[in-house]
Amino acid sequence: MDPPNGRPSFEIHIVSSVDSPDFSQLTRTLTRSKLIALDAEWKPLRSPNHSSFPRVSLLQIACQFHLDQPNDSVVFLLDLLSLPLSSVGDLLRDVFVSPHVLKLGFRFKQDLVNLSTTFCSYGGVSGLDRIEPFMDITSIYNHLHHKQYGRKMHKQAKSLAAICSEVLEFSLSKELQCSDWSYRPLTEEQIAYAAMDAHCLLEIFNIFNSKVLQEGDVLRNVSVPSIEMNLGLKVILEKQDSHEKILRTKISEASYIIRATASDFPQSTATVRAHCSASSSINCMPMDEGLLKIVKRYGEKIILKESDKMPRTSKRKGKRSSTMKVVCSEKKILGVEDWQGQPPWDLSLGGDGCPKFLCDVMVEGLAKHLRCIGIDAAVPFSKKPDSRELIDQACKEKRVLLTRDAKLLRHEYLLCNQIYRVKSLLKNEQLLEVIETFNLKISEDQLMSRCTKCNGRFIQKPLTTEEAVLAAKGFQRIPDCLFDKNLEFWQCMDCHQLYWEGTQYHNAVQKFIDVCKLNE
Repeated sequence: MDPPNGRPSFEIHIVSSVDSPDFSQLTRTLTRSKLIALDAEWKPLRSPNHSSFPRVSLLQIACQFHLDQPNDSVVFLLDLLSLPLSSVGDLLRDVFVSPHVLKLGFRFKQDLVNLSTTFCSYGGVSGLDRIEPFMDITSIYNHLHHKQYGRKMHKQAKSLAAICSEVLEFSLSKELQCSDWSYRPLTEEQIAYAAMDAHCLLEIFNIFNSKVLQEGDVLRNVSVPSIEMNLGLKVILEKQDSHEKILRTKISEASYIIRATASDFPQSTATVRAHCSASSSINCMPMDEGLLKIVKRYGEKIILKESDKMPRTSKRKGKRSSTMKVVCSEKKILGVEDWQGQPPWDLSLGGDGCPKFLCDVMVEGLAKHLRCIGIDAAVPFSKKPDSRELIDQACKEKRVLLTRDAKLLRHEYLLCNQIYRVKSLLKNEQLLEVIETFNLKISEDQLMSRCTKCNGRFIQKPLTTEEAVLAAKGFQRIPDCLFDKNLEFWQCMDCHQLYWEGTQYHNAVQKFIDVCKLNE
């Protein structure tokens, strides 16, 4: 797979008009695809008590034509803010329920809920409430894990990024997940991210197919519906009640019968294919035996109930705040959201002059970025700290608490120089925002001078290879390829993690030189 910092190598089509060549390409591709992966993007709703579902801005459809040709794939990004929803609703509904196309998704039920309400509210289209046959990537991962380790997974929620890292050995960045997907035009980064999010589902399925299914783990005793292929049409019709069955058969299923008589009527298959294409924009040719077996054994379905499409509101009970209290609360938030006063590490306040931050779970990635540029950035002691614990730790260690949680700003015991609400969504932009807000002085000598794992400082004197081997014994493995390179090793004074100036180090240094604009 390709990294998401540029356009991936596979083909991407942005579909924003039904009259465009991209839309024609989409309909043609769906007539050939046996396997598709689905994902959706929308602008996040900030309020936890919203009374409606978010409007889906983008629907990603990654298509693969054949099970044995994993590289033969293409991704379509359907711009649902530009496309007339009434014109694509029938197409999507046909795709979602086609028995001849296996659909993949990652926890797709909520995506389907949002799609269904979007098409109903903004296009007057109903019926987008089921997907079958379907396979969830979480289930696929569990099968892979069971195959590799011989034991079932404990119930736990693995993120798609974690699954990609383990199965594909590829780091799927989720930085753009909460970006504003309603803004047009989409950035190149958003396009690459959206396409990769859908395409990686195909990649994971193909690993599943090669490692689990191709080793004899596919159905052994499951019967696959078959037609008597050696019988002519005349013999089939002479069977009792068979004419009634054939009359009830849909045109998409009739291809089984046409295949049985193809030798006598060479133009029959082409005629039915033309009929299928004219009546539907989806693949109506039956799945091959391998894919059909997969569906029979592992296939699922998603069916929405009416209750799924009812917005969920907070169940908290109690007295409602008056309008005056709400206004005062909003003023309080606006009053402390921007940075005010001197930071607690300031010399005039009794600090040591060294910038120190505490990053809560919402900006945990920012903590690692700050460490990479040599800034002291701690994380909470406990995994799920309450507000009071965060404030106590920040005060005790004379740190500024960095967060994106607006609720923290409502606490009366907070001081304006104890907390800062980070406005940016992406880690690089967050880093620049903190540097500019607190007027941090960054030099190239500071880069990579802290342990990214625990925030500790490095031992001042570098270790030789022999000293590093001794220090790493029973704790950390040093790759054999490093022994002949005469490298210097650095060790964290707190957690004893070892680092060396290899390719990864130099790439990281160059990255932060560029991000912090140290060359300008």
